[in-house]
Amino acid sequence: MTPFRWRSRVYWEDTDGGGVVYYANYLKYLERARTEWLRARGVSQHSLALERGILFAVTSLRIDYRRPARLDDELIVSCEPRPRGAAQLAFEQSIHRAPAPATEPEAPSAQLLVSAEVHVACVHAQSFRPQRLPAFMLEALAREPA
Repeated sequence: MTPFRWRSRVYWEDTDGGGVVYYANYLKYLERARTEWLRARGVSQHSLALERGILFAVTSLRIDYRRPARLDDELIVSCEPRPRGAAQLAFEQSIHRAPAPATEPEAPSAQLLVSAEVHVACVHAQSFRPQRLPAFMLEALAREPA
């Protein structure tokens, strides 16, 4: 399966006093990439909640911080979903620093900054009880390019 990729930039508000991304803010990048993965499939989390009565809740997270992202870095955030039972998805995710433009001599390639595995459960929007993943989502996962 080809991972979904979403680009972002590091802004001042993402950093600590030294211009390095604050460790908890990497979770925001991961969350946004999962949201954009859904949006790229024509689905908004807002419509899922209102029209289908379902939400996705993170149930567990493993994250490895390898290198720091810094102010103004361009990031490439990926996510690769995999069904885990009737009501769960596991997302393999990573954050890379985008490579410098090819016009720069000896431009480095993309650097791995963070790797993570995020498990989410599909839950009822009111009761928060587990719900089966919607059929359209399972079909979309089955059609993902290999």
